[in-house]
Amino acid sequence: MSSENSSPDIADISSPTESVYVKMAAPPVFAFARLLEPQYLLVVFSAMGIIWLGAHGSLRRPPSAAPAKLKKGEKKREEEKFIEGLVASDVIRFPLMLAAVLVGLYYLIQWLQDPAILNKILRGYMSIMSIAGLGTLVGDGLDNLVSLIFPTMWADGIGRVHHIDPERRCQYMVNKETGEETIIPGKETPLPSRLSNLVQSAPKRRLLWALRHLLTEEWTVRLVIYGKRLLKVELHATDFFRFAISGAVAVAYHLTGSAALSNLLSMAMCYASFMMFSPTSFTIGTMVLASLFVYDVVMVFYTPYMITVAKNIDAPIKLVFKSAKGASMLGLGDIVVPGMLMALALRFDLYQHYQRKTTLEPVQLTITTENPSESSPETTTTTTTTTTQHRRVKAPYIDTRGQWGNRFWTTLLGRLSPVRGATDAIAATAFPKPYFYASLAGYAAGMFVTLTVMLVFNHGQPALLYLVPGVTGALWLTGLVKGELKDMWVYTEDGSLDTEDVVVEVDAEGRVVKEGKGETKGEGEKEKGGDAVEDDKERAKKRAEEKAKDRKEEGLVDSPGFHELFLFSVTAPRSAGVI
Repeated sequence: MSSENSSPDIADISSPTESVYVKMAAPPVFAFARLLEPQYLLVVFSAMGIIWLGAHGSLRRPPSAAPAKLKKGEKKREEEKFIEGLVASDVIRFPLMLAAVLVGLYYLIQWLQDPAILNKILRGYMSIMSIAGLGTLVGDGLDNLVSLIFPTMWADGIGRVHHIDPERRCQYMVNKETGEETIIPGKETPLPSRLSNLVQSAPKRRLLWALRHLLTEEWTVRLVIYGKRLLKVELHATDFFRFAISGAVAVAYHLTGSAALSNLLSMAMCYASFMMFSPTSFTIGTMVLASLFVYDVVMVFYTPYMITVAKNIDAPIKLVFKSAKGASMLGLGDIVVPGMLMALALRFDLYQHYQRKTTLEPVQLTITTENPSESSPETTTTTTTTTTQHRRVKAPYIDTRGQWGNRFWTTLLGRLSPVRGATDAIAATAFPKPYFYASLAGYAAGMFVTLTVMLVFNHGQPALLYLVPGVTGALWLTGLVKGELKDMWVYTEDGSLDTEDVVVEVDAEGRVVKEGKGETKGEGEKEKGGDAVEDDKERAKKRAEEKAKDRKEEGLVDSPGFHELFLFSVTAPRSAGVI
């Protein structure tokens, strides 16, 4: 982090390699007072805000939860995965790669002597690259907006949950004791709360239901050339707008160079980074942060590279906030690097939430053994032993997408959590987050220490020098206080914890004392017997039937005498209700 200041009462340190502890530029009391200036507050809250959004956007099914239950007619979706999960080798690879890029940019600036040329090239390149990141941010924002307008549930003033049913085009309540559904007369719109009373005419209600269906259900885009399907993508209506909006913003930034648009693109790239990269465990994440901690300190305090590049490059690689008194600047690495570990902490909170919802189901295990008879070795006796074990049953995962609107409409005024009847919204968004909140507190403390030291010595500071101890220290200290250091150590997102049908041994109090073996999802092929081969044939036959059915639904001709030379189609979802 660095600061550009025009105040005459603060001394200027010209050389980045000069010791910043030789002379104080401002007394600590004055530095604390200046922390309340707008540009510094904007840096802190912008960084924390984009980390909060990115961490929640990175949520996906934890290994302690079972796959989500499919609705009627819904196809099984392929679960999202991180493009790159950081491993132990990245502890060395990351700093070396970043150092090579930074040194290359520094000497390129020195060679050109005019950074304007480099800025034009980088601005054009970053404008194109930022379209995907901004598209992700805009798309998720539009999805949340749709969920606010068309939620699936809402609560009235006394805490009763109203469910919105798009199939029957009505609203109903569920009796907690009997589980019976009662349709609410007069509530025939997809709008929540008092908004449901605004639309009374039947044509307008039908229009709202149709609009809700088009915005919430998936569209299908297909491309077929010479009888072969090259593309089939399931999209939402918001996906058609996200890239149009992000492209327009990128073009506007390229033409105007607006600082506000640059900050927006920078935040979008940070947000997209949380969807793409993640350490596979707390141990690896801490090691990666430690190596980048050393890299940041060396590059800021002992070389001219970091500060020179940051001040001369005008591209969306940093957040810059200016005011009449000066400006403050924060590199994207100071957001993404600790933010990846903070996002992992939030997913660990979700993992623990579903782990607490796991139940133990008793199962009878029968073991048959054959032993030779003592009187006659040629004969055998059969012994059957029956034992009672327990099988771990995971709770089904509830996707966080589309639940933020439910949380808003089921949270009564003056409360922070939804009402008890809103079980989906609670499981998806209102689960306990002790590790994530601890990391947020550590990040905020690190940011304020960074700003204070920067103002005291009037020198750009390596923010990771303070952020890494703040975030990692807060996380491991939380694990120590909660007695969960072992859980943090063994938690991993490499897929090894995602097991099915695990049989465990429990003590008299129902606590697990011994883990059994379970089937790990995604394992490689194992040795197959005759039954397994027959099962493979059945699965292959079923896949062939499903493929033929898909081609028939898409209107593709299977006759050898005909080929679709070119077919491009966009199929809108058909409304389930009667219009």
